[in-house]
Amino acid sequence: MMLTMLRTTAATLLVAAAAGALPAQELWAPKGASRYLPPHKPITRWKDLAAKHKGATNWRQVIVNDEHLRSEYIVAAPGTRIPRQLRPDTRIWWVVMEGEVRFDIETTGAFVAKKGSMVQAPMATLFEYEVVGATPAVIFETNIAGAKTIYARREDAPRLPGIAFLPVSFRRQAGVFGRNNKVHATYDEVAQALDSGKLKGTQRIVEDARGAANFIYGREKDLPPIDPKQRGHYHPECAEYWLILSGQIRYPIEGQGVIIADPGDVVYVPRFTWHMPRWYGPAPSCRLAMNGYPEISHLFDAQN
Repeated sequence: MMLTMLRTTAATLLVAAAAGALPAQELWAPKGASRYLPPHKPITRWKDLAAKHKGATNWRQVIVNDEHLRSEYIVAAPGTRIPRQLRPDTRIWWVVMEGEVRFDIETTGAFVAKKGSMVQAPMATLFEYEVVGATPAVIFETNIAGAKTIYARREDAPRLPGIAFLPVSFRRQAGVFGRNNKVHATYDEVAQALDSGKLKGTQRIVEDARGAANFIYGREKDLPPIDPKQRGHYHPECAEYWLILSGQIRYPIEGQGVIIADPGDVVYVPRFTWHMPRWYGPAPSCRLAMNGYPEISHLFDAQN
């Protein structure tokens, strides 16, 4: 891949406000082409997915599947049960977009998650869930890329080509939540804490050595006017994507123009792709930003 050397400055890096941040510095960074590989698209609109699967009460569709993370939409009818299982070396997390889901995670017990719930299970920790209530659930599930599943019962293991499920002895220690990770957080509690001033800025919902999810909430009226000359930043080693939780988000994306995303939509940018998301419209807006690095580098255009 041809690499174009572009100047960047640390002056506008998102980490500049962090304790111990280094002073602003001009550096030279590689910039390759912006390339979308299937199944990835600049935006996957929820309304299009709903129309595609109209009439179906149980379906799945992979939205992201790159070298770092794998996310899919799951729609499941009441009574649908995911059997007891674990990921031996990786964390898994879910956002409940509609309906009610009863999760049972071995270190915390059972609880019902509703619209706006953000739930996670650490590595080597048994979990199961069941859709409860009267309506189908809509779940956005994210795994670390390449994650494998171990089942509590042989009869729950699926038939997979080239894979045999064997009885094993696994001396494990259930994973810890650690850092700011919580088994269950809700949109309302995080948004209200930000509105009240109890929390400030972007909130880390999931932090793992190989993945992160950030709750980015606010209002357009609190932002400076749009500067059409600004193209924002890019990430040199990892894609980034966002699940829109509320309001609208405005995205100028390299090669794609300006995209306005609505709740349920998923916006994806490959590495090396200029982008500059911002809250949009009169209502509060929120996006859950996900990528493979907890402290992903943001390289800004030094010429703006």
